Amino acid sequence: MKNIRLFLFLFSLVLAGCSKEYPNRDPVGLVFPGVTGQSLEDARYRIPDDFSGRTVLLLIGYKQDSQFDIDRWLIGLDMTGTQVEVYELPTIAGMAPRMFKTRINEGMRAGIPKELWKGVITVYAHGEMVQSFTGNRNPNNARCVLLDAQGRVVYFHDRGFSVDALNTLRRAIGEAD
Repeated sequence: MKNIRLFLFLFSLVLAGCSKEYPNRDPVGLVFPGVTGQSLEDARYRIPDDFSGRTVLLLIGYKQDSQFDIDRWLIGLDMTGTQVEVYELPTIAGMAPRMFKTRINEGMRAGIPKELWKGVITVYAHGEMVQSFTGNRNPNNARCVLLDAQGRVVYFHDRGFSVDALNTLRRAIGEAD
């Protein structure tokens, strides 16, 4: 029993040290940081390098509850017939999530249709880098990041989905192409 309490205490310390808060910031004009991730289909990605020469939209979520906002963006893009390559990036910082990434990914696979797995790229090892790049206050809001062909951020929104934000994004997509 003593060993279990010690383990739980140490584990809670690890978890407590994993979530640093970064102030939100607008990274428009900056090149997206070089990070690695893995799709739910197990394909490995180097972002933004693997998207070089293409305009892509990254919908970044820092918490499971971000999925609600991401889904609203996806529905809005679909309903307006917006033509852009989209990737969801569940981005989780800290050592503890990396230790459980297999279980976390299995949970995502259970809730996401298989035909969408290729567009979901989990970022663990560089999660903190991405969070510091955009900020992580109000983590339920998705970070909507449009990258141009050189990996530069040309549109950014982190205040939750809105029709005005969608229309501004659509204009940015037209200008980036």
